[in-house]
Amino acid sequence: MKKIMIFLVLGALISITGCKKEYEIPVITTPGSTNVEVSKSVDLSFGFNAEGGYKSSSLTATGGTATVKTAPSAGSKNGNIVVTFTAGSVTGAGSVVLTLVDNEGQSQSATAVLSIFEEGAPKITNPATSEVVVLKSVDITFPYTAEGGYKSSSLVVTGGTAVIKTDGVAGATSGNIIVTYTAARETGAGSVVITTTDNNNKTGQGTAVVNVLPFPTTSVTANITTNTTWETGKIYILEGRITVVSGVTLTIQPGVIIKGREGSEANATALMIARGGKLMAEGTVDSPIIFTSVADKILPGEVASPNLEPNISGLWGGLLILGKAPVSAEAEAMQIEGIPASDLNGLYGGTDPADNSGVLKYISIRHGGANIGEGNEINGLTLGGVGSGTIIENIEIVSNDDDGIEWFGGTVNVKNVVVWNTGDDAIDTDQSWGGTLDNFIIINPGDECLELDGPEGTMVAKHTIKNGTVYAGNAQGIADLDDANNASDSYVDIDKVYFFGLKAGQDFDSVPTYYNCTFSNMEATIPAGTTLTDFFKDGSSAFTISVNAGANTVGADASAFTGWSWTAVSGSLNGF
Repeated sequence: MKKIMIFLVLGALISITGCKKEYEIPVITTPGSTNVEVSKSVDLSFGFNAEGGYKSSSLTATGGTATVKTAPSAGSKNGNIVVTFTAGSVTGAGSVVLTLVDNEGQSQSATAVLSIFEEGAPKITNPATSEVVVLKSVDITFPYTAEGGYKSSSLVVTGGTAVIKTDGVAGATSGNIIVTYTAARETGAGSVVITTTDNNNKTGQGTAVVNVLPFPTTSVTANITTNTTWETGKIYILEGRITVVSGVTLTIQPGVIIKGREGSEANATALMIARGGKLMAEGTVDSPIIFTSVADKILPGEVASPNLEPNISGLWGGLLILGKAPVSAEAEAMQIEGIPASDLNGLYGGTDPADNSGVLKYISIRHGGANIGEGNEINGLTLGGVGSGTIIENIEIVSNDDDGIEWFGGTVNVKNVVVWNTGDDAIDTDQSWGGTLDNFIIINPGDECLELDGPEGTMVAKHTIKNGTVYAGNAQGIADLDDANNASDSYVDIDKVYFFGLKAGQDFDSVPTYYNCTFSNMEATIPAGTTLTDFFKDGSSAFTISVNAGANTVGADASAFTGWSWTAVSGSLNGF
């Protein structure tokens, strides 16, 4: 019986101990920036809340000394700690760091900032605390008086950079100095300390505190069923496969960044424009629209990723545009590649060649191609049955695990495209796409540079590929065309395309003959000791000229990608 009682008591003690309350870490309210004359004193009041009860506090001071003038009672849960700061003999910045410890042993610190001045020296009025979003700028005004006449000012900055936008007037005894502060990438506290010198070489100092805030971020968790605008200066997170449904328009303003959450198979994230929906995404040279992964730390106003390499793929899905233009397939409407058959928003195709799915301009799509099943990945940009009423130009695809751009039928024309580091084909055409690709650059795809397939149904249309520059790099092949001498053959014209960076084993594999295709004005720089027929097979060497490196007379106009594309700003287009 005694043993049983002992176990019961121990169990109760353990239970009581396990239920010990957890207290919040103390919170300290910092006093505002304060001016104090050299060798003089000023009182600073720190407010606090300590759920665990006040135990002790300690001070660290710069520019002078500090002592606790009024301390709270032991165990107090809130109140004020008054600190007396005595300035030293040197003008400039001073500080007091107060560290509070509660009865639970938890601590918190806060810093009061002071400006130490000399009587008769310039005096700067500390402005109110400013707020600015990371990478953005804000103007801060410092009013001053200078009995000896204004001479000059200098700045010391934390959390960003600053320049004097409007200086004081030489010899003036009062006025304003306006400073432009530009925040760095990190959020938190920043500051500008201004030191002003008068004509007697006396100095005064002022301090502005800046709160650096993150860019506004919005999570998108459901399909878009009403007309919606995503606004410049914001980041939008795709939390799943998001569809703009039929009859609805999504407008994306210049400079917006869209980041896809990580996920694969049924959880692969993507933005899909269903048949009858519209995407109005018109970026600019100065403010492109960027689709990327949540792992990318890029912020609005930036072009190159600050943390991801341009060969990292498969971190999210991609962008899919689906329309009602004709496709050559076993049915008038088909389910798009990369979207589960259970999602009927994934249907594409129809009978309207002029169908309009919106406008896409100056758009960069990066790090996509998430796998939704064995061998079934999402392309960087998928165009399924997209009609000629749609405008698509100035498009960049970087490091997609599957194809860069794949067309499934449709009639849309696309111009100014750069595809860099795809895992599969750079350009892939299927199901009798009937449009034109004009002015394009391909760099280092994983499989074929050009995968140009034929019809899969009774509808037959020809597409055109022209004005392109292709750097094959580590690609498996130059071009793969269907040439079975039947109705499934490739139906395409190719004109003014330059190929270089070729390696043994890569080839332009065939020249389709079932349809009347025209291949013309092709040029290639081939490795020393090889011939055109080593790379351009099945008679394709007949319309290809061998040229020295840099001597090509055909190819893409790389200037179309300057400034707004990661490929260009990284230097990867140098020499194109």
